[in-house]
Amino acid sequence: MAFTVDDIANLERAIATGALKARMSNGEEVTYRSLDEMRKTLVMMREDVLGTPSGGVRVTYPRMNRGL
Repeated sequence: MAFTVDDIANLERAIATGALKARMSNGEEVTYRSLDEMRKTLVMMREDVLGTPSGGVRVTYPRMNRGL
């Protein structure tokens, strides 16, 4: 299932109100077992919609050593 921005907003609203149920944009109602499960799902939805991992962009800096 592809998530939408509306799905994210609905889940955020459910988390804010303390509800364990959220309605998806296709009309489906989802019942979660815990707040932790809702938060993990929210992270997954954001990654799917925005296309970036929640940890952000990984940056590496090369080190040069002449061996002296």
